Amino acid sequence: MDQDRILYLAAKDVERAGVDMKRIIDAIETVYRHKGQGDVETPSKIGVHTRPNALIHAMPAYIRATGTVGMKWVSAYPENFKFNVPQISGLIVLNDDQTGLPYCIMDCRWITAKRTGAKTAVAAGFLARKSAARVGILGCGVQGRSNLEALCERFAIEDVHAYDVDNDAARRYADEMSVQFGVEVTVADVPADAVRQMDIVVTAGPITKEPSPVIENEWFEPGAFAAPLEFDSYWKPEVLKSADLFVTDDVEQMFYYQSIGYFRHIPTRGQVHDLADVVINKAPRRSSENQRIIAMNLGLAIDDMAVASLIHKAAKEKGLGVWLDM
Repeated sequence: MDQDRILYLAAKDVERAGVDMKRIIDAIETVYRHKGQGDVETPSKIGVHTRPNALIHAMPAYIRATGTVGMKWVSAYPENFKFNVPQISGLIVLNDDQTGLPYCIMDCRWITAKRTGAKTAVAAGFLARKSAARVGILGCGVQGRSNLEALCERFAIEDVHAYDVDNDAARRYADEMSVQFGVEVTVADVPADAVRQMDIVVTAGPITKEPSPVIENEWFEPGAFAAPLEFDSYWKPEVLKSADLFVTDDVEQMFYYQSIGYFRHIPTRGQVHDLADVVINKAPRRSSENQRIIAMNLGLAIDDMAVASLIHKAAKEKGLGVWLDM
């Protein structure tokens, strides 16, 4: 470790490091095995809120098995489209686990997008039907893209129905994704068309503390798997409470969020299972073709650290980034 310098990786360096989705999915599954074995430290997020429905979070984590430790400082501002700037922005800092000295700072946007999609694929690998081939995407932005990318890595996806409140965004998504992944992508004119008859449903809208959900219970098909990325903003309470299996990436954090006003209509604590326990086969997985299963992951710093470690190694090997004096 260089004690006098720190490596800075701009957004272009993070992407040029060349870590593909398969490696990211493998890293996410591995880190949840470590979590299930009690080998990580991932405290609840803390944050500040300068605008309604906006947040800036501090997300520290330590993966003991790999010696990876650091923090993500990330903002999510849903109204940023009005200023033509990204809704998600922030930095990841990696520290030496023996001395605590920081050795790398990198942009977090690409990592946030990819690790979120990868975790959906990990959860779906244990909880969706193995034959899943039809995907509904509600929200055709960055996460709609990364989640489809990851699902195409794990499943033989044939048919995608995409909905967005901005119909032009949905059409651009359909054109791009059909070419990129070789799947048929149909633009859904109404939300129901991206949920009915789908094997996997991903909702990727903005997180709101006062949601106005639209997804009805009867739209969610027997045997379907859902990954709501925006907490409970899209899904009506009766859908969440009637799921045969309900999973999150950290049960304690979910109920902490409930204590500050989110997740008012999720199942009770004993009915919510931790993804890490699913991965290590300590919690239920899919046991029938007709189960309706929801994995409502919050996003944990261990996800970011697992991927950031891969990026740092690949970037150093390629000579990417700029060295800064401490």
